Amino acid sequence: MAVLSKIRNRSGLLLLAIGFALLAFVVQDLFSSGMKSISTDVGSVNGKDISYDEFRIMVANAEKNAQAQGQNVTSMQASNQVWNQQVQIELLKAEFDKLGIRVGEKHLIEVFKADPNIGQNPMFLNAAKKFDLKKFKDYFEATPEGKKALKDREKDADLNAKYQIYNSLVKGAMYTTNAEGKFKYESETNKVNFDFVMVPFSSVKDSDIKVTDEEIVAYMKTKEKKFKSEESRELDYVLVQEKPSAQDEADVKKHIDGLLSSSARYNKETGVTDTIPGFRTVTDNAEFVNANSDIPFDSTYIAKQDLPAAVAEQLFNLPVGQVYGPYMNNDYYCISKALGRNPGAKAKSSHILISWVGAERAQPKEQRTKEQAKIKAEGILAQAVANPGMFQMLAMTSSEDPSVQQNGGDMGYISRDTGFAKGYKDFVFGNPVGKIGLAETEFGYHIINVTDKQDAIKLATIAEKIEPSEATNDVTYTTATKFEADAEKKDFGALVKEMKLNVNPAVRVKAIDESFGTMQNQRQIVKWAFESGTKIGSVKRFEIVNMGHVIVKLKSIAEKGLMSVEEARPQVETVLKNNKKAEKIIANMKDSSLAAIASKNKVAVMNAVDSTIENPNLLGAGFEPKVVGMAFTSKAGQVSKPIQGNSGVYVINTKMVTKAPAIQKYTDYINKIKQQVANYSGRVLPALKNDADITDDRANFY
Repeated sequence: MAVLSKIRNRSGLLLLAIGFALLAFVVQDLFSSGMKSISTDVGSVNGKDISYDEFRIMVANAEKNAQAQGQNVTSMQASNQVWNQQVQIELLKAEFDKLGIRVGEKHLIEVFKADPNIGQNPMFLNAAKKFDLKKFKDYFEATPEGKKALKDREKDADLNAKYQIYNSLVKGAMYTTNAEGKFKYESETNKVNFDFVMVPFSSVKDSDIKVTDEEIVAYMKTKEKKFKSEESRELDYVLVQEKPSAQDEADVKKHIDGLLSSSARYNKETGVTDTIPGFRTVTDNAEFVNANSDIPFDSTYIAKQDLPAAVAEQLFNLPVGQVYGPYMNNDYYCISKALGRNPGAKAKSSHILISWVGAERAQPKEQRTKEQAKIKAEGILAQAVANPGMFQMLAMTSSEDPSVQQNGGDMGYISRDTGFAKGYKDFVFGNPVGKIGLAETEFGYHIINVTDKQDAIKLATIAEKIEPSEATNDVTYTTATKFEADAEKKDFGALVKEMKLNVNPAVRVKAIDESFGTMQNQRQIVKWAFESGTKIGSVKRFEIVNMGHVIVKLKSIAEKGLMSVEEARPQVETVLKNNKKAEKIIANMKDSSLAAIASKNKVAVMNAVDSTIENPNLLGAGFEPKVVGMAFTSKAGQVSKPIQGNSGVYVINTKMVTKAPAIQKYTDYINKIKQQVANYSGRVLPALKNDADITDDRANFY
């Protein structure tokens, strides 16, 4: 009792101690995760935060919209779509504010009217078939939900209207001056002839030139925007596949073989040994297939072109009642029995469509009556019957089917249950190959040419998937776990070779990536790579459904800023090597004549004739704008200093510059430039994004 009394008296101290312990645990967890869990924003654009609560609702809506349109998107794909959209919106809103762009109700109404779902919706049209703003507002303001929906639409319309003004301002600023037209004219028409010697970079061996990591970093710092990079992780990985063994395959084949013939089975209830019919002799083929196959019985007729290519000939010509197999079809062992043949089940045709006003899908501008359409169709029919070889040309010139330009009226193969108009199918299946005639449907009059027919067959097919057995999966698991354990202390690449697994190149991932190398939807691997507890050298095994085990080792970490040297080297090394090669080549080009320089470097003197600034391609050397530009500005008859070009180092001797004759107007050249800059307004958003301070913290939430 005394002990209990003491516990009661000190219970407050005990609870306080527990409280401190829990607090310490929570604080430690927060610090170990970088306090990411308390963030309420998925990121920011130029200091403007994007709330996670609002963002996740937008992502959920994007997923719903995609599903409604029959698209399968992952949460991360929807997140990327919404993120890119929100970044663009924040960048544009900042620009709208800077420029003082404002819109009123008239602007919003025009945006609404331009939306076909609103502007052409019969619910919002008056008696004159014009958009009625009162009807539109009354519809939405009838309920609280409608009012909210209208406010959301007005927000979207406000942004849309402002963007249209902003885009017009940007396009309005992109004008072309007379001076630009003159420069364009002279760039195309001024010509220069010169002799040159080119010593290629390839004359210096790559092995003689070394580029250090420090040189690559120094080069990147001169072009930081080009080489800026997000935080990333480089990962070594190996896939230990869960795939069937040769024994698994043999077992499936044996089981399939066993289904062909009758078998004896003892019946405990009757005490009699029953004979179970095999696939060759069974009468209820559908029941037998459904009881023994991984793929249900299919009662449809199949054309030869739709059969597995490797065995199409054997299956298509199989006599009714006969069995073919076992044979492989993808990951299945199969046996098939022929059940019947349907002559002419598939038919191919071409057509020419002539519609009339009011016909289904007729063009809005169509004014032809049904009687006039028939007269025209009969005239084309007479031409086609008289000269069948002209059918495709007649279709190209006369048909009102929008798809005719791609296929010349060819409708491909159809069956009786294909979703074509009844009148069309009746003609195609009711006439022999080569018949050209007229059919009427709700779409118009069709001049139809029946070009081919194919038989189709019905098969009963038992298919058993070849899958790894439990014993095989045990071996795979043992291999994967052994690799995981050994990878902690051994070289990853050497271990892959030692265990005779497939070598994969290292993969670099960013925090918000979803795919991993060639494997889609592997967010779990990417998240692990960025966890605070994952250090260089850390190893983890991941089980991937229907694939196997992926063992990953963190190879390197690249912080946000400049690209890592490894990542930049493929882009930078050649440039720096060529710079060093140029120094060696230039040291060997110090002579007073091109012939002497050419002889010394074991190359030939070449000629450039009528080169222009617009087209600076040199025969035998390639695209060299810097060299051609120097030729225009060099003194005639004087050997130039060495010029480092794209393919090597050049020394030139300008022979003659021919100036373009003066002209009064440069309209044609101004128009050429206008065509080039017509779509330059599309560069605005990428430019704004490149200069913006964007923080993407979605990896903390997804």
